Amino acid sequence: MNVAALRSKVTFQKNETVTDKYGNHKNAWTDYYTCFATIGGEGLASSKEEQVAGTTVEDFSMTVTVRYCSKAAAVTSTGFRVMFLGEIYNIENIDHMNFRKKSLKFTCRKERR
Repeated sequence: MNVAALRSKVTFQKNETVTDKYGNHKNAWTDYYTCFATIGGEGLASSKEEQVAGTTVEDFSMTVTVRYCSKAAAVTSTGFRVMFLGEIYNIENIDHMNFRKKSLKFTCRKERR
């Protein structure tokens, strides 16, 4: 892994149940882990524009590669998401890179809002 390529800051957020000041429980995204990553795969074959409800929307995919650590290894595709440059990306797939414990690659898709 080329450490010099890790130049983009990403934040992994975890979906947790939080309690407000009144004691109500609700789901919220909280920052879990921030690190530097290599962003790649912009414009994958699955990235495209499509028509939804009469408007053209972007369907954007990318890959996020980070160095292996215990916090990054605990990330799952169902309970976490990635924040990059103020945009939200849902994790679709996690590649453990042959389980060598050197890096992890996350395939992400931009969330529509």
